Amino acid sequence: MARTVWDSSVGKKTVMAVSGLIMLLYLVAHVIGNLKIFFGPAEFDHYAHWLRTVGEPFMHYEWTLWLVRVALVVAVVAHAVCAYQLSRRDLKARPDRYVHRKPRASYATRTMRWGGVILALFIVWHILDLTTGTVHSGGFQPGHPYQNVVDTFSTWYGNAVYIVAMLALGLHVRHGFWSAAQTLGVGSRTRDRALKIFADVLALLLTAGFLAVPVGVMTGVVS
Repeated sequence: MARTVWDSSVGKKTVMAVSGLIMLLYLVAHVIGNLKIFFGPAEFDHYAHWLRTVGEPFMHYEWTLWLVRVALVVAVVAHAVCAYQLSRRDLKARPDRYVHRKPRASYATRTMRWGGVILALFIVWHILDLTTGTVHSGGFQPGHPYQNVVDTFSTWYGNAVYIVAMLALGLHVRHGFWSAAQTLGVGSRTRDRALKIFADVLALLLTAGFLAVPVGVMTGVVS
């Protein structure tokens, strides 16, 4: 049964929808946590430490955080694999491009694939920058996430990479949420307008929330 569902296009679209919603929930929690940086280094560093102690004493130090990380990796891999396989199927079914583009295809729809590639590359860079410190500028300081964030957004390339990725994220969320709703059967004639508005507002809020951090550093509000 599982193999049959996985091999079908509908099954892959469902996996994409569910994994996308899992990542979306993480993004909402992540942007809320990011905005704590505006309350100062003590508040932000305390929040980062709290993430590693969630569930104690039942859970050991960082166990909950690692469970979340594993779940996210599974969701990201499943999402990417399904997107790639569905794309290959689409190309095989239609090897020649249409002479005319679909008139109602939005910019987000046409750039979903490139947006996914940009976000995948950004995730790798983001981890190497602020989690492992491998490519971090200014000297990575474990246990001092506030200062590490300020260091990253004190460079032009750190801001450029982050801003481009967050704009791609906004477009991806806007179209992805709508597609997931249709795949899971939530959409209908009476709910389509509300779902589109919700997708637009959600994408706008997430993009604005994430961009607020580098803008705060660039303007000196966060320093």
